[in-house]
Amino acid sequence: MTKKLDIVFLGLSLSSSWGNGHATTFRGLLKGLHGLGHHVTFLERNVPWYANHRDLRDPEFCALRYYETTAELQRDYAQCLEQADIIVIGSFVPEGRQVIDIVASLCKGQLCFYDIDTPVTLAKLSADDCDYLSSRQIPYFDVYFSFTGGPTLNHLAQDFGARHAEPLYCSVDPERHHPTGDPIRWDLGYLGTYSMDRQTTLNALLLEPARHMPNLRFVVAGSQYPSDIIWPDNVERIEHLPPADHAAFYSRQRYTLNVTRSSMITAGWSPSVRLFEAAACGTPIVSDHWPGLDSFFPASAIHTAAETDEVIDILVGESERARLAMAGRARKLVLASHTGGARAREFVAALTQPTATALDLDIGSAA
Repeated sequence: MTKKLDIVFLGLSLSSSWGNGHATTFRGLLKGLHGLGHHVTFLERNVPWYANHRDLRDPEFCALRYYETTAELQRDYAQCLEQADIIVIGSFVPEGRQVIDIVASLCKGQLCFYDIDTPVTLAKLSADDCDYLSSRQIPYFDVYFSFTGGPTLNHLAQDFGARHAEPLYCSVDPERHHPTGDPIRWDLGYLGTYSMDRQTTLNALLLEPARHMPNLRFVVAGSQYPSDIIWPDNVERIEHLPPADHAAFYSRQRYTLNVTRSSMITAGWSPSVRLFEAAACGTPIVSDHWPGLDSFFPASAIHTAAETDEVIDILVGESERARLAMAGRARKLVLASHTGGARAREFVAALTQPTATALDLDIGSAA
């Protein structure tokens, strides 16, 4: 596809990365699309939580616009939506089911869904507890882009009626994520918002090693951790780390830890953006294991661990030469295949297959 496209995204947030992984994902993809010459508009629901924590107010790579209600979206942005070549609606958009019906009724180009939370979405749909997508709406989409690949794509097609399910994983911006040359400050670190289903693994793979090795230094950065967690004295806490500080944060670690949500482990093929960010910064990764991990990082480019002793062995047993060699292999791999530019090219390539538009379908009534 060589035509320069007019693309409209409606997503959870572009302006604020506080407490969500959507913003950095959209930023990388949209910057990549802008680099390919496409015109991009992002429509964001103006909610107080993100409005009070915005770290990107005026992006150079797209037009960022806000709406207060679904009625305002339909009234003020109808022309924008009607004229778009491509419209992409993301997961977890507030009142997403109503938004999808409004957009589907206006869309004259291709309509897509970008699920940044696919295992969560499918579990919610199965339980009839999803307020941002209805099962009946899945066949509306020309392409259902999924953060999760592997067998989940077949599940989307066979059990939910997706017409064209494609993986579109997270990515990294190499201009922001690169080795900074900062001196090592921590032996092992972790970056992630609190999640109950990750906490047991974080305890085993970071807090317990910290307790066993009081002479080493550890760090956990991220918001929403309960006040009753007992942090070892040698674990530094950072409440929020803006994206602009990620590269320096990773560069100051000898190793960084990746911990995956249980739903993502079950689904497999669900890489976290933290994996790509850390690798791009030249920081060796210790990760829990999940199906499909080796399709992104072969064993020579990443450590995996399931128990405290395995982390301790890595921290005290690996030579500096081996540590840096592993990090170099991971960085080379990520810069070749997992940048925002690479994702933008994959996104555009997936649109080349002709399919019926949402207007050819019975869009039904708002759920």
